[in-house]
Amino acid sequence: MTRAAYPNDLTDAEWNVLFPLLPQASSVGRPRKWSLREILDGIFYVLRGGIAWRAMPHDLPPWQTIYHYHRLWRLRGVWEALHTVLRELVRQREGRAATPSAAIIDSQSVKTTEAGGPRG
Repeated sequence: MTRAAYPNDLTDAEWNVLFPLLPQASSVGRPRKWSLREILDGIFYVLRGGIAWRAMPHDLPPWQTIYHYHRLWRLRGVWEALHTVLRELVRQREGRAATPSAAIIDSQSVKTTEAGGPRG
């Protein structure tokens, strides 16, 4: 990485955990121009900063590339799979079973008006 680091950039330890869980490059087609670490740093910059894709700094990969990977991984379930694996790793590190055996659901109801439709 030749640019100055942003506060939301992955640390080496975080990268070492995430890298094996990411989809590997296809053997066909054009090779990747940007590293997956730069792609993830760009995705986290947008998500953690709450900015628009087009407002990304110019020292990160192009916003179109980062958005493409974010969307592709969302459609393919990569984010959900990452979340599942990371949750299981954290639970095991705490000495608990990888998957929870019980859950508690809070079903508190919210009072609304009797009349439907928009209010202004």
